[in-house]
Amino acid sequence: MSLSVGIVGLPNVGKSTLFNALTNKGVLIANYPFATIDPSVGIVEVPDPRLKVLAEISQTQKIIPAIIEFVDIAGLVRGASSGEGLGNAFLANIRETDMIAEIVRIFDDEDIHHVHGRIDPLDDIEVINLELILADQEVIGKRLANVERDMKRGIKSETEYAALRKVAEALQTGKLANTAELTEEEKLFIRQLNLLSWKPILYVCNKRAGAFNLDEQNDERWQAFTAFVEAQGAQYVVIDAGVEHDLKDLHEDDKLEFRREYGAQDSGIDSMIRACYNLLGLESYLTTGEKETRAWTFKRGSTAPVAAAAIHSDFEKKFIRAQVVSYPDLVQAGSLTAAKENGKLRTEGKDYIVKDGDVIEFLIGQ
Repeated sequence: MSLSVGIVGLPNVGKSTLFNALTNKGVLIANYPFATIDPSVGIVEVPDPRLKVLAEISQTQKIIPAIIEFVDIAGLVRGASSGEGLGNAFLANIRETDMIAEIVRIFDDEDIHHVHGRIDPLDDIEVINLELILADQEVIGKRLANVERDMKRGIKSETEYAALRKVAEALQTGKLANTAELTEEEKLFIRQLNLLSWKPILYVCNKRAGAFNLDEQNDERWQAFTAFVEAQGAQYVVIDAGVEHDLKDLHEDDKLEFRREYGAQDSGIDSMIRACYNLLGLESYLTTGEKETRAWTFKRGSTAPVAAAAIHSDFEKKFIRAQVVSYPDLVQAGSLTAAKENGKLRTEGKDYIVKDGDVIEFLIGQ
């Protein structure tokens, strides 16, 4: 399952620094707009401590985690939707991703120029979201004109027309497309348009150790930002991209020690990756044995045959049944054999809804 997150933000907010920390992949970092022109792509592991535990139980030779693709996209400026700056390329690159991580600065530093001359995370978000909205208005407008023309010719498109009108009204009032209240049938039509503001958005607040951080000071700009996020029903994470970048090449044990010195007890990187995974509606089931212990990505709410397709497409068509034990039950039992003896290993059929952390072995027909 290929999944990608576009890292988006105004120039000089820390996008490339964060991308480097995420992927350990060196890209150009510069204190001027458009340092990033062509998007860089990195494959990132989804943190999952359960894998190491299962590997110890199974004496596994190899651990394979779930992954997400992150794309470092050029900095946006006002007018991107009409071609300003690198606007056209910027919007095209976002369109290829499954969700958006909007990076905003929440620290003041006179040595690092802000494109608008002032740190205000909510203002940054409004600039970015407006460009997404304006680009979507063009797409919706064209599709709406085509549907109206078809309806005049007697081609029935009432459901699609209603969906388009609802989204158009949301966009006209400055709201994201994903805020429009649609039926499940209407959503099918809108998904086909691949709108920018229909994608899930995670707001990533970049702070800096030792600087004036808006969250630590409970600054009014921070209060305005959190009020906006709450009103939107959105999610945000706080991360020190600079610290994470400095620690990217260290061993995990050394990272913990240095984070304590920086005053950052938790990895903002891990929180961001998990938040992206969650917003994309993803979960992991696990397989374990002597050769490998592995996390497999599936859409939340999937039946066992659909989830099995993550291993191979034939598994969905040839599915017979699944042997399932929950991760906590397996750990408590100490082995698959003991879990079976304790009655914790279940046989599930085609209607079973797979749960995050299920340890599964699929039986497949010929």
